[in-house]
Amino acid sequence: MEEERQYQVIRSRKRHKSMTLQITPDARLVVRVPYYASAEEIRRFVSRNQRWIEQNIERVRRENAQRAINPDDRISPEELRRLAELAKHTIPPRADFYASQMGVTYGRITIRNQKTRWGSCSAKGNLNFNCLLMLAPPDVQDYVIVHELCHRKQMNHSRLFWEEVRRVMPDYRRREQWLKENGGRLIMRSLM
Repeated sequence: MEEERQYQVIRSRKRHKSMTLQITPDARLVVRVPYYASAEEIRRFVSRNQRWIEQNIERVRRENAQRAINPDDRISPEELRRLAELAKHTIPPRADFYASQMGVTYGRITIRNQKTRWGSCSAKGNLNFNCLLMLAPPDVQDYVIVHELCHRKQMNHSRLFWEEVRRVMPDYRRREQWLKENGGRLIMRSLM
């Protein structure tokens, strides 16, 4: 990767201290950093991780080429609205079921058409889910719900967080793998 490669920087006001890299489904680089990170620190971080960036951008491009999507497979705005409506009726009862099983609470649930995430959990306990989850198998939908609810106990991706996920869903890795293998294609259908 050449030094001048463009990337998007997302600054977070959260108290985390680490920087992370993300390759979007359309093979762009996103660098998530603490709010106070300097441009030089960010540049050095990107430079130190050039090999990882190159490998993963190439992987995403290769996967996209392998699953070139027929324009007829594009998700229309009407279908997105239908998926969002379906998610509003499907996800909250499942979240209630698992929250009760796990002994956690949450705030409100929001359904969106997100470009890079399947779900998220805010510090206030509000849950966001991607309406495209409705195109995934129900057991994968449940995995994303459980993943976000586990953030109500561990607001990170530490070993303790993954132990919590495993406790609720021992086969979570299989479900997570389905998302890794198929999720990009679903998101690309909504971006066309």
